[in-house]
Amino acid sequence: MEEFDILIAGAGPIGLACALKAEEEGFNYALFEKGCLTNSIYNYPLNMQFFSTSEKLEIGSVPFISHGSKPVRMEALEYYRRIARQLGPNVRTYERVIALAKVGDDFLVSTSKGNYKSRFVIGATGFYDRPNMLNIPGEELEKVSHYYKEPHPYAFRKTLVAGGGNSAVDAALEIFRKGGDVTMVMINPSIEENVKYWVRPDILNRIKEGSITAYYNSRIVMIRERDVTVKTPDGIIHIENDFVLAMTGYSPDYTWLHNAGVNIGEDPFKTPEFDSETHETNVPGLYLAGVVCGGMNTGKYFIENSREHADKIINAIKTIDNKK
Repeated sequence: MEEFDILIAGAGPIGLACALKAEEEGFNYALFEKGCLTNSIYNYPLNMQFFSTSEKLEIGSVPFISHGSKPVRMEALEYYRRIARQLGPNVRTYERVIALAKVGDDFLVSTSKGNYKSRFVIGATGFYDRPNMLNIPGEELEKVSHYYKEPHPYAFRKTLVAGGGNSAVDAALEIFRKGGDVTMVMINPSIEENVKYWVRPDILNRIKEGSITAYYNSRIVMIRERDVTVKTPDGIIHIENDFVLAMTGYSPDYTWLHNAGVNIGEDPFKTPEFDSETHETNVPGLYLAGVVCGGMNTGKYFIENSREHADKIINAIKTIDNKK
C-alpha cells in the first residue's frame, strides 16, 4: 500500500496551491482529482472571463500572465496545467476519493483505483458537479441542462434561462447575440447585485429595451416538450420553448466528509466544523481548503480569498511534525 505524509482530495486551484506548498516544505504527498485537472474550470463556459485579475488568481510563487487584466477560461487552464507539469506524477487525475477512515494516527483512504495510507488529509473538493435541482415535472427532459458551454446550439431557438446570477446572465447575453430568443426567469426581484460590474449594465439594458424578456419574482413550475409553465406575480403563464438552462447554482458533496466523521453545522449553510486558523476539522489530521469551507454558501470562498488556506494548513502540519 502506497503511503504519504499528505493526501489532497481535489485538484482545483486551491488543491494545487496545497500541493505546491507541501512540495516546498518537503512533504511526501499526492493530489487526487475525480475528473480532469481543475475540473470545475474546465466545465465553465468556453468564453468565460474571470471576475478577478490574473494576479489574484496566482498560487504559490508561479506568475499568471494573461492578455487582459481579467483572464479567460483558456488562459486559466493553461496556467494550472503549467503548475501540474511542475508537480509531475504527484498529480493523479481521474481517481475519485471515495472514503477515508482514521486508524490510529493515520488515515486509510479508498479511491476509485486503490487504497492508500496517509498521515494527513486535505479536502479541497469543489461543488460544480452537483447542480441544485429545480425538482419540478419535466426537469428530466433532454431539452433541460444545468450547464452552459457555448451559444451556438441555441441560435434561432427559444431558450429559457432560469436564474439571475453570473452564469445565467452570461448565457442569456451570449445566446441573444447569436440570434437566440431568450427569456429569463428568476425568483429574485432583480438581476443579482454580484453580477460582474461590466456585464450587469448590459443585461439590464437588453431587458429594458425588450431584447431579452425577464420575469422577476417568478419560478418555473413545469417543463414540457414544447413549452414551460411559469408562476409569476400576475399569475400562471405558458411560454413556448425549445431549451431550458437551469443556472440555479451548485452544492458541495458532503458524503465523504460525513462518513469520515466531520461535524456538519445546523446553520442554514450546513458549514463543516473546522478551525479558522489551521483549517483542521474536528477529525484530527483532516483539513479543509477552498470553497468546501463555506458549506452551502458557495459564494463565500473563491480562488483569491482561499489561496491563503494552503499556507495555513501546511504550516499547521509542519508545526505538528516539529513537535514529534
